[in-house]
Amino acid sequence: MGRNTRKRRSSMATKAIAASAALALGGGGLIWANFYASAHESNNNGWSQNQTKAAAAQVATISCPDVGQKLTNVPQNARQGVATELANLDKQITEAYARLASTRQAQAGDSGFVQNAIVGPLKEKRAATIDRIRIDIQRVGGQFNTSLSQLAACTTQNAQTNAGQNNGGQQQNGGQQQNGGQQQNGGQQNNGGQQQNGGQQNGGQQNGGQQQGNGGQGGNGPVAADFVDITKVQGNAQLGVGQNGLPANGNSGSRGTFTTKCGTNANKNHNTDNVIVAPGVANGAHHLHDYVGNQNNDAFASDQELAGASTTCQNQGDKSSYFWPVLRLQNGTQDFDQNNDGGGKEGNVGKILQASQAQIKFVGNKKGNVVAMPTALRIITGDAKAFVNGNANANVNWSCTGFENKVQLHDKYPICPQGSQVVRTTDFQSCWDGQNIDSANHRTHVSFVQADGTCANGFKAIPQLQVRLVYNVPAPKLQNGTVVNPYAVDTFPENLHKPITDHNDFINFFSQNTMNKMVNCINTGKNCQ
Repeated sequence: MGRNTRKRRSSMATKAIAASAALALGGGGLIWANFYASAHESNNNGWSQNQTKAAAAQVATISCPDVGQKLTNVPQNARQGVATELANLDKQITEAYARLASTRQAQAGDSGFVQNAIVGPLKEKRAATIDRIRIDIQRVGGQFNTSLSQLAACTTQNAQTNAGQNNGGQQQNGGQQQNGGQQQNGGQQNNGGQQQNGGQQNGGQQNGGQQQGNGGQGGNGPVAADFVDITKVQGNAQLGVGQNGLPANGNSGSRGTFTTKCGTNANKNHNTDNVIVAPGVANGAHHLHDYVGNQNNDAFASDQELAGASTTCQNQGDKSSYFWPVLRLQNGTQDFDQNNDGGGKEGNVGKILQASQAQIKFVGNKKGNVVAMPTALRIITGDAKAFVNGNANANVNWSCTGFENKVQLHDKYPICPQGSQVVRTTDFQSCWDGQNIDSANHRTHVSFVQADGTCANGFKAIPQLQVRLVYNVPAPKLQNGTVVNPYAVDTFPENLHKPITDHNDFINFFSQNTMNKMVNCINTGKNCQ
């Protein structure tokens, strides 16, 4: 399936497509609008020098609670209807964003305009949509948490406020809530000390970049303070964010490995869907994904279609789908999706970079044996909305070749020295509830291992997927508060291309024979492929 291939959309799915600036499925979001100069006006007038600057103009925000992550108990028969209503919440936020961005003069002349003309009507629309979610759930005999009705109201915030501080902690990672110390980090403030290790001193961006304008080739990031020279960072090689993303394997327990070679998406299989979070909704991801392995993954693919698809993996027993947001070089050039939803129309601009290496490996558990993954198991790791939601689900590592055992960054993009390449590393959840291949909020059926390698709450250890992506990226330059030729991961528009939003997705379609081979290799200490 090539990047432009589409299946026919149902009328319901078509109606669920969010507008060009639509935000994350689940109704949560932070809307940013420049009151004095639109992002695209700044882009058109100032990109000749390939620089991004923190905008001096005030930036206003609307922060809406993430309804989708609160829906932890949705009956299977209600999930498609609920997903459609969550998409409607996204569309409502998008429409509010468009009105916010297009009424600057009215706002300047009326201090109550935003509340009366935008936020108030948005609350009414969201309340009606949440009530339809209630009806969908109760219609099939499910229980609806009436406190969700209180999530209709959104608030206005200025650019100095990090919404993640308010909304963090609403996510659940499969019973790992007791490890939620990272929820107080409010997005990017306390991740491994990187805020103290560079970036801010460049051009006086003492506020970490998040508070001084959107910047970027598309007007929504990144900024200079999102980058750091890795050679100047104090060593901290811990993988993951807080308790999320710790390696499950070690020198004891099940020590084998299983490696699958599926390429680097040389055939350019891309789309802006996410069949896990937004089945039946085109552009449900609102950013572009690289796909390796299974070649039939889009919003409309059934499990049967995925099971029967072709694969780029050398081992034809692996038809699993591995997908992640693309990395782009913002050097003033455009790619094929410049005028597409999820691409340039939503602030994801620049040249798409193909990884030079995509290493996909499954490892064991240092406490004991692992069990087989069920067919069609879905795992999302990391949070594409972590800049808005906070770090409860964040799981991201950025480094450079030659530095991976010294420095792992979470809230900074590394500037690598000459001869060194950018590295994205992800260790997935590897504890499974033993029953479900997915959950209502796509989180609670799996969890991360605890620090000692054990699985909490009676969960079972499964092989841990570890993905390592390597890129040849021209090193950005920091000059007087600007970043020249930055690179950035694709994001939802309101997340401003922050590095903390990197994430990764997996759907298991190993054949049973190949899965059994994997488990045997891992449990007996062999290295197989």
